[in-house]
Amino acid sequence: MQSAVDFIAETYALGTGPWTVTPVTRGALGQIWKLSGNGSSWAVKELLFGCDEEQVRREAALRNAAEELGISSPRLFPNREETHVSQLPDSLGGSCVKLYDWVDGAAADPSDPEILNWCGRTLALLHRAGAGASETPVSWYEQCPQDADWAKLHGQVRREGMPWADELGRFVTTSAVELARHVTPSALGDLVTSHLDVQPQNVLVGPAGPVLLDWDNAGPIAADRELARAVYVWAGGNHFDAEAARQLMRAYAGAGGRATVKGLDSFSMLLATDLNYVRVQAECAVDPTVTAAQREFAGRQVVTSLRTLPELSAVSRLAEAVEGEW
Repeated sequence: MQSAVDFIAETYALGTGPWTVTPVTRGALGQIWKLSGNGSSWAVKELLFGCDEEQVRREAALRNAAEELGISSPRLFPNREETHVSQLPDSLGGSCVKLYDWVDGAAADPSDPEILNWCGRTLALLHRAGAGASETPVSWYEQCPQDADWAKLHGQVRREGMPWADELGRFVTTSAVELARHVTPSALGDLVTSHLDVQPQNVLVGPAGPVLLDWDNAGPIAADRELARAVYVWAGGNHFDAEAARQLMRAYAGAGGRATVKGLDSFSMLLATDLNYVRVQAECAVDPTVTAAQREFAGRQVVTSLRTLPELSAVSRLAEAVEGEW
């Protein structure tokens, strides 16, 4: 990684160093590194599966608009060519990288009422910053695998002898079918451009308060669907705290948020993203073109995801608990 660090420092005009770099965390799309030198630190995000430059431009635009409304987030730095993504030479692995402020802080506590208030207010501000979106949401948020897709994938997983093949098979014939019935397209008139991944793992609480990370997925969605997904993940998922869910909703409405949760239909984004996540991780786990480490990571993600997927009964109870909150 050290040679890559020298390339990054030159590309972003950071100075001459010396540099230290340490791995921090691995996510579904990339590896985060901490780069330090010259009395400063930065977060380097190495994108392991390529990069959509238009998506990065959307991320930067929304992040900057949200900052003007008071949402704290790491800066996304442009390189010498004034673009927000750089590609390492093939000799250094060829990965795409992005450079951000380094943020120190503690993990967000979803049981903290002040954090729930912050989350509700932040969603309301995001929906104001991104109001009037006209683009169509990408399929990740609007569609999910069909029966034939799951059958083909399960067959491949079984042939590869994955230890979780039977668990995936049971999921394919039960929960996948039930959850897919509630995945539908958004109504075009209700769209906003927003963060799309406001969850506790993407929030750090520093001395000045919460900081929202990981804007990679920024794009259009129906506002009620992002709100419903946030309520589910922040209130505790299948074992949700109804009062926590209602508090987030009240904070959202109090900050001017206009969306409401309208039954199971509002949870379409939650269900689509969780189903699609299982699919892409299962595909990666048996993909011979990626590294062994990537396959192992993907396999672990499949097992974890299958055991934490939304249950329709719980989602229905959550919808009833927050309907009418305004």
